[in-house]
Amino acid sequence: MTGRLNSAQPYALGLFRIVVGLLFACHGASSLFGVLGGADGNGATVDAGTWPNWYAAVIELIGGSLVLIGLGTRAAAFISSGAMAYAYFKVHQPNGLWPMENSGEGAAMFCWAFLLLVFTGSGAFGLDRLLAKRSAASQEPARQQDPVTA
Repeated sequence: MTGRLNSAQPYALGLFRIVVGLLFACHGASSLFGVLGGADGNGATVDAGTWPNWYAAVIELIGGSLVLIGLGTRAAAFISSGAMAYAYFKVHQPNGLWPMENSGEGAAMFCWAFLLLVFTGSGAFGLDRLLAKRSAASQEPARQQDPVTA
């Protein structure tokens, strides 16, 4: 049983990455473009250049999109994890110690999910893996063929 689960691990990790990236990108899109309810639930957007909301929304949209497609996953996940740690400690944590008290469950979960992706990589279905295969194939030296002797 463990062998089967281990062989499916890259695929489960790839699906995890896709879901987390999509949800994170949706947060950024809602804040920047007012879609999916917008920043306040009424279709509003954050003002361009405002600290930290606009910058957080840009990180959410770009970082989430990169994680979603599996391109630069580790770097994008590292920056996204840091952004969510900042959000938790600067925005949520002053309102209460526990995430249930301060409505910081989402920030905490995203922070830890992205930190996991920093260490595991993109898994299956990602462009990182596709580009690594192409790079390895192009760097593989051509086999020398010995002449056929009679």
